[in-house]
Amino acid sequence: MKKLIVIAALGLGLAACNNSASDDTATAEATPAAAETAAAMTSANGSPPGVYEVTAKDGTVTQTELMADGTYADHGADGAVTATGKWSVVDGKTCFDPEGDAATACYTESAPDAEGKFTATPDEGDAVTVRSVG
Repeated sequence: MKKLIVIAALGLGLAACNNSASDDTATAEATPAAAETAAAMTSANGSPPGVYEVTAKDGTVTQTELMADGTYADHGADGAVTATGKWSVVDGKTCFDPEGDAATACYTESAPDAEGKFTATPDEGDAVTVRSVG
């Protein structure tokens, strides 16, 4: 009887170790996939996460930083953060969903030129010129 209890206990112990190893493998396999998804995120015209200089029609220059995790931060001319939120591509447009009550803004983007400059035209309002700066 004692042998049976010891064998049963060993069997349970091995099963627990086996499940633990499976859990570790599943976690290790999931992590690279999540990293690849974040690294693969691009704007509607294929621009990667990074810092972009945005020039409005009136000449005002600001910056938008697109993060690989789908968040963004807008910076005013003085460098202060003016808005944060999430960005994504929806129906072929790059959309910005700011935190708070502000409405989501979506932009149709032209292809970047040789210098990385492109035009982003909002659903409403004037187009802006965008240039990668880092």
